[in-house]
Amino acid sequence: MKRQTIILIFLFTIYIFVSCFIYVKTTFTNIENSVFRLHIIANSDSIEDQNLKYKVRDNIISYMDTLCRNSHSKDETISIVRAHINDFQQIANNTITENGYNYSSEAQVGNFEFPTKLYGDISLPSGYYDALEIKLGNSSGQNWWCVLYPSLCFVDVSSGALPDSSKEELQNVLSEEQYSLISENTPTYNFKFKLVELFNTNFKISKSTES
Repeated sequence: MKRQTIILIFLFTIYIFVSCFIYVKTTFTNIENSVFRLHIIANSDSIEDQNLKYKVRDNIISYMDTLCRNSHSKDETISIVRAHINDFQQIANNTITENGYNYSSEAQVGNFEFPTKLYGDISLPSGYYDALEIKLGNSSGQNWWCVLYPSLCFVDVSSGALPDSSKEELQNVLSEEQYSLISENTPTYNFKFKLVELFNTNFKISKSTES
């Protein structure tokens, strides 16, 4: 009887583990497949290099907004960015030069590891995401992240919240469950969010994207 009980507990544990893994893999993969992010790495943590990072950010986002304003999907956005990757690198280089620095930048599209990030009242779990990565100089300083598609790069500084238009875009590319997972602050969804992060961290649910 004791042996049977141990076997049942073991089988139940395996069932719970597999169910959690399937939920996390399905949910996170869909979130991952729906967004395209921006990652800018500063030359160093000096005040000057960090300020320059924000100037590069502003110029990159401004160009991105003009370039991809009529893009209607993540794949279309990535295709546009790939076609103009040299322009993004040149914008970063010009910004660096105009501000009196002599190092250069490197721009690439790939699949990169991201920590948990809060965009206003939306949280994206840690994991691997497709992104435009721009390295400045030695790229040894603090990072800056945002989401280029759907556009979550603009947050209302007075309220700390995303514009309704950005939330609507995000809702259009995610299921109701996925959107609730990253936006609702309830015990149930907080637990699911932590579950996604736990599995992502320990099992590195990821896919590769060629540069």
